[in-house]
Amino acid sequence: MKYPLMRNNILRDDLDAIIEHLKQDDPILTNGPIIREFEKKWSEWLGVKYSVFVNSGASANLLTMAILKIRHPEGGEVIVPTLTWISDISSVLQNGFTPIFVDIDPHSLAMDTKQVLSSITSNTKAVFLTHAQGFNGLTDELINELDAKGVPLIEDVCESHGAMHNEKKAGSFGLISNFSFFYAHHMSTIEGGMICTNDNKIYQQARMLRSHGMVREANDATIKENYYKENPSLHPDFIFAFPAYNVRNTEIGGIMGLSQLKRLDENIERRTKNLHRFLDQLNSKIYRTDFKLEGSSNYAFNLILKEPDDLLVLKLMKKMKSSDLEFRRGSAGGGNQTRQPYLKDIVPNNHYKSFPETEHVHFYGFYIGNFPDLKSEEIDDICRILNSVE
Repeated sequence: MKYPLMRNNILRDDLDAIIEHLKQDDPILTNGPIIREFEKKWSEWLGVKYSVFVNSGASANLLTMAILKIRHPEGGEVIVPTLTWISDISSVLQNGFTPIFVDIDPHSLAMDTKQVLSSITSNTKAVFLTHAQGFNGLTDELINELDAKGVPLIEDVCESHGAMHNEKKAGSFGLISNFSFFYAHHMSTIEGGMICTNDNKIYQQARMLRSHGMVREANDATIKENYYKENPSLHPDFIFAFPAYNVRNTEIGGIMGLSQLKRLDENIERRTKNLHRFLDQLNSKIYRTDFKLEGSSNYAFNLILKEPDDLLVLKLMKKMKSSDLEFRRGSAGGGNQTRQPYLKDIVPNNHYKSFPETEHVHFYGFYIGNFPDLKSEEIDDICRILNSVE
């Protein structure tokens, strides 16, 4: 593939760091001191107090909703985007919450602020906002209104490492935030994710939930002592506070994370420059180019027809295929989530019709690959290919 959708972000330096660790006579491989160092460095980079390293962004989503369930065992509503990855929605469903879908702002591909605020009810337990494709999905109005209403913000930043709002990083605003370190994202631990918060109680819960719900995984002495006193008939090492699973990562992932974090800012800068070069050359009469670029940390080039055109979109796909230009139709997660079969008995029939902006992206939107090592002449060639379609 001449222009693939994804390229591996793992470099020789990352692999050499792992090899050096493995050369030890008896290296620690599972959850250990290197993971703790990575969590510390990541927290410092993001600007939060606590981070918990897990085995994927999807696991980060799942544990985050499990924590929300601990706070609200009665369940309730969580406001979610129609354009997102399935794990955002499945984590809501699997923890007994009802997803309330909201259409997107076409300029940021995140939830439309006005629609989020108008969807809040007395049963709203959280707003689960996805920063899509590297764009900053936050607005001052959203942050201020949620704070005034006492509704927690949860941020999915899996595709938007380093996106900024008011000179702070996305993922440092919400009660909890989630990141993914999938191999093609801004940085990679091969597979991996992070749960971030400034709340110590949530941090302790995340540590326990990551490892079978075991109390010994907490590092707050008071919390552990309370469990010991309340459960005198149980061995302290085998008290399970929550019905949980093992979603730990490994020291190998921690080594790679520390290595990749060193060049994350540089990679973000390069991806963002690539996006500007791409949009500057793209034919704005055919394609949307009026995205919210301030604070962007672009993950992929967004290619969305300006107007619905069934014939043109077929020509475009044919041209991309013949030019060896890989694409994903519908952008993140395969387009409009409310069209997916897993929601068939959960949302009303034809619910997808309520979200025209997402529907437009579903049929007339794509994303194509953007990587730190993508050359300027490659971007120019991609634009020539796309602009030749009429």
